Amino acid sequence: MKTIYFFIAALFAVAQMSAQSNDTVTVIDAPRQVIITETPTGTIVKVKGMKDNDEYNYTYQMEHAANDSIHTSQDVDWDLNFPFKKNKKKDSHWSIESKGIYFGGGLKTSYDLVNNSFNWGILNIVSVNYHTLHGQHFSLGVGYDNKRFSLKRPNCFVIDEATNIVGIDTYPDGVNDRSSVLSVRAIQFPLLFQQDFGKEFHFVLGASMNWNVYAKCNTHYKINKTNYDVSYRGIKQNKITFDLIGALSFDGLAIYCRYTPGNMFKKGFGPEIKNTWMLGGAIAF
Repeated sequence: MKTIYFFIAALFAVAQMSAQSNDTVTVIDAPRQVIITETPTGTIVKVKGMKDNDEYNYTYQMEHAANDSIHTSQDVDWDLNFPFKKNKKKDSHWSIESKGIYFGGGLKTSYDLVNNSFNWGILNIVSVNYHTLHGQHFSLGVGYDNKRFSLKRPNCFVIDEATNIVGIDTYPDGVNDRSSVLSVRAIQFPLLFQQDFGKEFHFVLGASMNWNVYAKCNTHYKINKTNYDVSYRGIKQNKITFDLIGALSFDGLAIYCRYTPGNMFKKGFGPEIKNTWMLGGAIAF
């Protein structure tokens, strides 16, 4: 549970001791939990746990006089972090965070005609995190992912507008400055586990469900001095795919790897671009 700090003002004012100065009873640094109980005869203050000592216990009891006046207030910290700000609180089980900007390139895909691929996104635009306070973290969030696949020359994407089936063709004769790219944009929902090693180093393992909301093929080429830019929309991409994610991070800088076993296209509506591996770097991870 989240620690609640109580600030108590004017616990009591005893008329017969008004001429004397108040004495400090004890000082407790960073108490884990403070419990204040009001009884008909007085106030009981209990402290459970303190900085570097979870077993610490302290009890203090004060009796009230007939004209005592009591006022209490409390402050609750929900531990809401600003975007991409590192969480510094170590005594909070729950937090809401935003982190994980990544950029990477493709290591391998099952489709031989893919020349290279590129991946970038935000792992968690916002996430809910649970901290065990012993170095383990679990999070569920929502983020953005973009995967791009370019074909080897002289191949290019084409689409049959009657069926929306994406195929492979070659460029017209005499072309230069050419590229043909498939882009798939997704809203991702990562479920992650993080293990800390010290204050700065940790590794992350997990999986992400990707809702592929948009896809297009774009083919660009030049003939003589005329540029041609052809975009194909209405592509039948797989709406749901899954990624496996792993990362090593030190002081917010990370190396990550993503594996996508599923095909980017629905079966029969394009080449089988699947079993894709991405490797890259990340910040605020």
